[in-house]
Amino acid sequence: MNNSIETIKEEPEWTEIITPRRGWFDLRLKELWRYRDLILLFVRRDFVTVYKQTILGPLWYLIQPLMTSLVFLVVFKNIANLSTDDQPAMLFYLCGISIWEYFARSLNTTSNTFIDNANIFGKVYFPRLTVPVSVVISNLISFGIQFLLFLGFYAFFWFSGADLRPNLWLLTTPYLLLLMALLGLGLGIIVSSLTTKYRDLRFLVQFGIQLFMYASPVIYPLSSLPEKYQQLMIFNPVAPIIEGFRYGFLGTGTISISMLAYSSLIAFVVFIFGVALFNRVEKTFMDTV
Repeated sequence: MNNSIETIKEEPEWTEIITPRRGWFDLRLKELWRYRDLILLFVRRDFVTVYKQTILGPLWYLIQPLMTSLVFLVVFKNIANLSTDDQPAMLFYLCGISIWEYFARSLNTTSNTFIDNANIFGKVYFPRLTVPVSVVISNLISFGIQFLLFLGFYAFFWFSGADLRPNLWLLTTPYLLLLMALLGLGLGIIVSSLTTKYRDLRFLVQFGIQLFMYASPVIYPLSSLPEKYQQLMIFNPVAPIIEGFRYGFLGTGTISISMLAYSSLIAFVVFIFGVALFNRVEKTFMDTV
């Protein structure tokens, strides 16, 4: 009598199945929530490593906007005599710089996503979008520090009797930050996607951001421009966001619901297009980087 031993092999239960993206708008944004722990690790990495070997550390978050505002005060207020809508010049500049720097830093950093992370992208799978998203979130920390600096000056001028008129537009501040995050992230990953083939674009980003700042109402109010140029400036989606942020705290500026709606539309379109292009390039970028 022959005894036979049958070995039954059970199929393993896979916890995750990775499949290629099938179309431009196969975005799979739900993956970002599943990998939220990884995003938090990247946020910690970005915040810690930037100033890890510096003497002043996070104090640079305060020094940079403070020194920039002082330069603007001397050059654009005292020498060029540009209008600040009858608001204290230092407070006016800090208000614009705080929200502008959040946008500029997010755009500048995310524009190097593929180049700076090619070593880990080629070794292990995870949603590549977690990296630029973590950058935008970590920049919220730096914005928070600079915002506290602005509030400190705001309190000083308030008790000094400055004509500050805070209003209900203050409540839109989180939404304005969201729009800046979408614009910075969307534009940044579009540039990052293009630099996989055209490396010289990365050298134009910082220069382009500086030019874009002067084309935005950071150092001057929208109301100081001739009417025909105000109409052109409104096409800049960042302009209504800065004006809305400034109007909420200072009570001066040019802002309306229609202007904010326009910026919202552009921000969401840029974000969706940027994510779609990012995911498209993700499949082949290792062959070109």
